[in-house]
This record gives sequence, C-alpha cells and structure tokens, in this order.
Amino acid sequence: MRVVFWAALAFAVTMALLPHPPITLSDNDKFQHMLVFGMLTILAVAGYPEAELLRIGERLSFLGALIEVLQSIPSLHRDCDIRDWVADTLVIVVVLLVVVAYRKRVAI
Repeated sequence: MRVVFWAALAFAVTMALLPHPPITLSDNDKFQHMLVFGMLTILAVAGYPEAELLRIGERLSFLGALIEVLQSIPSLHRDCDIRDWVADTLVIVVVLLVVVAYRKRVAI
C-alpha cells in the first residue's frame, strides 16, 4: 500500500502543478480537492498503519498548503486559494475521524 500511496501522491502533486492538467475529475474544484485528499488519507492510513493519525493529518494538510503556495507561481497559470486548502484539511479530518471510529469498533 505504501507504493500505491506514493504513486497516488506523485500523481496528485503533478496534476496540481501542471498549467493545464490533462485529467480533471469534475468541473467542481473543491470536489476534486476533497476526493484526492480523501483518497490520499485512506492510502496513507493503509500504507502506514503504525503511524500516528495526527501526524498523517498534519503532513497531508501541510502538503495541501504547499500545493496552494506553489500554485501561486505565475508561470503555472493556476490559482492559489486558501479555501482549497481548507477543503483539503476538512476532508482529511473527516476521514481520520472515520478511521478512529472504525478502529474503536473493531477493537471491541
């Protein structure tokens, strides 16, 4: 799962930094952000089950912020929008809360 996580992460970052990505999942930018970061969170938890969930959330949220900063580079012709980072972080938190609930339920 780690290989799948890193491949998905590389793909997501590449698509986020291309001036005109050839693949779009939807016309709704926030939906795309939430779908990608939701999947990255699931893959990170599956690939690194021993990792602290808070650390996974922190690092993925930082990645979302970094992508937004890099998208502000004029030559990329992309938009830097803090609301995209907020959407990324919200879906990361929701997925991690579901993981916590699942782990508690399985532990019973």
